Amino acid sequence: MTESTRPTGPEVIRDFVSRLPSKSGVYRMYDAKGDVIYVGKARNLKNRVSNYTRPTGHTNRIAAMILLTAHMEFVTTNSEAEA
Repeated sequence: MTESTRPTGPEVIRDFVSRLPSKSGVYRMYDAKGDVIYVGKARNLKNRVSNYTRPTGHTNRIAAMILLTAHMEFVTTNSEAEA
């Protein structure tokens, strides 16, 4: 699969959400070049990241970030404060 045919945006995020635990932690979004475009923390990773799959209700900045997302990673923590 070439870089131009790899899924990006909501499709990548939906796939990522399916593998997330319902635990606190930190998540990172990367663009197709591998640059970090966002780092977030959450009390519940699955719930927080699934918000990015909604089709509407995002600011222009968040909508652009969602469209650029090509890869995501996460690290779980013992609490949101630890994140």
